[in-house]
Amino acid sequence: MADFRECFQTTPWRLISGILGVICLLMMTTLGVLLKNSLTKQSVHLGPSTDLSEGWFHTLENFCVESGCCSCQEKWIGYQCNCYFISNELKTWKDSRDFCIFHNSSLLQVQNRNELGFMKFSSKFYWIGLSYSEEHHAWLWEDNSTLSQDVVPLSHTVNPKNCIIYNPSRGTLDEDCENTNNYICKQQFV
Repeated sequence: MADFRECFQTTPWRLISGILGVICLLMMTTLGVLLKNSLTKQSVHLGPSTDLSEGWFHTLENFCVESGCCSCQEKWIGYQCNCYFISNELKTWKDSRDFCIFHNSSLLQVQNRNELGFMKFSSKFYWIGLSYSEEHHAWLWEDNSTLSQDVVPLSHTVNPKNCIIYNPSRGTLDEDCENTNNYICKQQFV
């Protein structure tokens, strides 16, 4: 009889601990779902201008969001403490530059070879902020700094009357500035 009472007295505690365990499990599951949805929404908000069908967007490795060093506008991608707008629309080089200026940024100025590591699987070429200066007889970025051939190598056959399109894995090409291409704007955070 004592065994029956002892078993009966511990049953409510077992029941309570079982209920608490189930509640804890439900809370952890809910938290996991909420975090997953939050990260999915964040990816969509950070980069709806990107071509998700290319499959490269999900490879983002170093969001500036993770390091907390910047906050980007909606439709911009944060990466290594900079914000990038990667267009899906086609514009001339000048119209692309004007779009970037209107959004308090500039056409992409590549700082290092791995800068756009998150785009390594993109097949598109994009206008960047590089143009030929007749005055200086050199290729200059929009801020008038000179091009480093180590970062963005140009072939010797590049026509100085053209503008430069760029693909992170395929390099650069020159193209008539009046042609339309996708473009990349960049906001730097120092």
